[in-house]
Amino acid sequence: MTSTVDAPDIPGPEALAALRRRTNAVLIASQILGGLGVPIGIALAPMLATDVSGTEALSGLAPTASVAGTALLSLPLAALMNARGRRAGLVLAYVIGALGAGLVVLASVAESFALLLLGMAAFGAGSLATLQARFAAADLVEPDRRGRAISHVIWATTVGSVLGPNISAPASRVFTDTSIPEEAGPFLFAAGIFAAAAVVVAVLLRPDPLLTARALAPQESGTPQSRSLKAGIAAVAASPMARLALVTVAVSHTVMVSIMVMTPVDLGHHGASLQLVGLVISGHIAGMYAFSPVMGWLADRFGRLSVIGLAVGLLCCAALLAGTAGPSHGQTAAGLFLLGLGWSAGLVSGSALLTDSVPQPARAAVQGLSDLTMNAAAGIGGAAAGLIVARASYGWLNLVGVCLLLPMAALAVRRSLKKA
Repeated sequence: MTSTVDAPDIPGPEALAALRRRTNAVLIASQILGGLGVPIGIALAPMLATDVSGTEALSGLAPTASVAGTALLSLPLAALMNARGRRAGLVLAYVIGALGAGLVVLASVAESFALLLLGMAAFGAGSLATLQARFAAADLVEPDRRGRAISHVIWATTVGSVLGPNISAPASRVFTDTSIPEEAGPFLFAAGIFAAAAVVVAVLLRPDPLLTARALAPQESGTPQSRSLKAGIAAVAASPMARLALVTVAVSHTVMVSIMVMTPVDLGHHGASLQLVGLVISGHIAGMYAFSPVMGWLADRFGRLSVIGLAVGLLCCAALLAGTAGPSHGQTAAGLFLLGLGWSAGLVSGSALLTDSVPQPARAAVQGLSDLTMNAAAGIGGAAAGLIVARASYGWLNLVGVCLLLPMAALAVRRSLKKA
């Protein structure tokens, strides 16, 4: 696909430094907004699905629909970014997310489970925007600073993500004595938040970082064919490190999503209130985002493979704590915090390694492929999580998560030995 957007002017060294700072500031602002909206769905979707469907066995399908929507939209939005730059793709993702949040509210009023799943699928576009922003941050930086650039944008999500679940309870009370169920009301707030993020990106993310990066290195930008999805798949197939990066991002995300989406249900089984669920999810999200700059620094300082190993260790410890917590809400909270830390280590190191391991022309396509893979895998994991908890237990779900980490650990050890 050829670009329909004129290439931006090539900035000089001082202008480039200013552009990097401006781009980071805009991405950070949009991430704070996106971080407010996305956790509302994480915290409330399983409960809303139970209420609308009438059965707990389907509770995992609502967050799974969100993850599936993120996956299905990954490649089309990557193609749009390839053609028109990061700004166009991020704006469209936030707009779709806002429309999805509105559909969720409509579905809850109409008590339509099918419409709820459709709305959650569209809602997932908001999550996709926050994920793709990490690659936009890496477009203009030097290779030895990619880990930190990616992690700083991920860190910016902390502010909104910690506050997001905790506005669920007060936002729910706004709709008391109305036709809108309490669990659905906060999705109206999410719709407005996503719309605001779209405006921020549309107005301020100029010039576009991806198009500017291509203008800065025309000899590396390649032809439209070298930027296609087919070229991206070929680039991953040709690079063992790229394959490891793809596995790391997909497995880390799948383990995190599968355990996280069923934690509110397990807490409910042990008498936790909606406010306590919000606090536990807030701690989990703080683990995901607040320490990402540390993970970025570690990935740049000690190498991507070392931080992948750290991710495996943290995720295993998290599953052990959460899976054996039972009625101990404090232990569950500790496990969910470590789950967030492990996800952060895997996402930052895997994303940096993926960007390092493929040629510049194929990066946007490979990055879209990465988000497709990680969210498709997590969607399957989330759907299976509800069934595992319904038929076995939350503890068994955590054990399955540990088993998923073993192939990732084996690949990382193998690449480390060959590199040595």
